Amino acid sequence: MISSTEVVVKKLKCYIDLTNKELDTFVSLPSRLVTFEAGREIVHEGQQAHKAFILLDGWVSSYKLLPDGTRQIIDFQIPGDFLGLRSLLLRTSDHSFEAVTDVSIAEVSAQNMFSVFAESPRLASAVLWAASRDEAMVVEHLVSIGRRSAIVRTAHFLLELGARLNLIGVGTKDGYPCPLSQYLLADALGLSAIHINRVLRQLREQKLLTFQKGIVRFDNFEKLIELTDFHVGYLDQDGPIIKN
Repeated sequence: MISSTEVVVKKLKCYIDLTNKELDTFVSLPSRLVTFEAGREIVHEGQQAHKAFILLDGWVSSYKLLPDGTRQIIDFQIPGDFLGLRSLLLRTSDHSFEAVTDVSIAEVSAQNMFSVFAESPRLASAVLWAASRDEAMVVEHLVSIGRRSAIVRTAHFLLELGARLNLIGVGTKDGYPCPLSQYLLADALGLSAIHINRVLRQLREQKLLTFQKGIVRFDNFEKLIELTDFHVGYLDQDGPIIKN
């Protein structure tokens, strides 16, 4: 049983109004709860586990390592996010997951997931929505790394994190708690830690955004939106598409 489904349900309800029966089915989905300390690897690239996970508490990074030891972070997962859904269909995991903070995770086997999909097609469509939304974010990150300037991509990424966290009741339009180091941000944004430091200083000096002591503060939210041309539509969290 999942110990707390609140954040997961908040996310899925952006797509569909789940019935009480569907909620009960979802709660019974995981086979066990596991915890990992910060810095621990959860899944490594190439692992043949055929399991997925639901992040209940804490932050996780998903990444790929290159032969020279450098790392490209694909994204950060926050409470309510799924980890490794593709691993249920692919024979091996195509990237790794590591705990950024201490985390609590619900483990889901392929057999349990497919049984639930067969029993509840509406719930299956909600999980497919979550996977599609994650893909939309990866596309946006690709655009940032390929075409946006360092200051725009950094601000855009922090705005995106804010919108995602706001959905699950963390933070406000003014800002949010963020455990990410400059090294983690650098690996996510394709920049060096020195460059990230410089960009954050520029954003602070321009009185747009401040990221200090684990807190992201939006000093001028409207100008940040204008600078980054940030549109929340790709996160698709305006309300349920499918209703009871």
